[in-house]
Amino acid sequence: MMDYQTEDQTGRAITLEPFADAHLAGAMRLSAEVGWPHREEDWRMVLSVSRGVAAVAGGNVVGTALCSDFGPVAAINMIIVDENMRGRRLGRRLMEAVLEIAGDRECRLVGTEMGLPLYRKLGFEATGQIVQHQGIAVSTAPEQPVATAGKDHVSQLVNLDRAATGLSRSRLLEAIAAAGEALQTDGGVAMVRPFGRGRVLGPILAKSDSAARALMSEAARRSAGSFLRVDMPESHALGEHAETLGLVHAGGGTAMTRKAGARPSTEYSTYALVSQALG
Repeated sequence: MMDYQTEDQTGRAITLEPFADAHLAGAMRLSAEVGWPHREEDWRMVLSVSRGVAAVAGGNVVGTALCSDFGPVAAINMIIVDENMRGRRLGRRLMEAVLEIAGDRECRLVGTEMGLPLYRKLGFEATGQIVQHQGIAVSTAPEQPVATAGKDHVSQLVNLDRAATGLSRSRLLEAIAAAGEALQTDGGVAMVRPFGRGRVLGPILAKSDSAARALMSEAARRSAGSFLRVDMPESHALGEHAETLGLVHAGGGTAMTRKAGARPSTEYSTYALVSQALG
């Protein structure tokens, strides 16, 4: 994996190294430069369930790529190349390195328009669109009762998440519950936590649109007056409801899969992702 070597525009060698704490400051600089809102805490949450690589030139981090381990599925994320390093096939080499880490598992990612051609060449196929909504949350009463989830409901959420997504991510979801809040209603569960400029809502797992809307409304009520973000599969068409909560459409990406496995069968659907990085 570490045999890649080329040069930057000044002739310095670019090498790939296993991602380590020493690369974090440089990685945060890169994510800020491409307009991503990740704080150090947000990077560390992804890193807590991931391995990856950093591209380094002259002691500076010029590219990153991570592979998050969720049992039978790997989430490929935080693919960033310094703008000055583009055109040197560095993005492809970063992807090849994290795909080596993933091995023969199914791989998932949410791709930007710029990255789609590369991802397709590497065997990824589009499975749908992810829409991001964000803004200053408006307090709105949920259409059915929503309560704070206790420890038993958090365990239930972990099991529902595995059934709905095929991902084994108990450690990640328990960390999210510890950092934020877990919500539960009849036919649905969700989490909301600090992230970036404010808070992020996700995942939302629900049996029905009405249960998902109630969880969204309660998260907005608890976040009223503060920045709130949610990333949702477009197929569930809850964007209009998000708009009523003060969360406007602000981009998104294409959900993609490589070596797709069998999909779980369950009454619950994923109405919101944990994040675009973590699925």
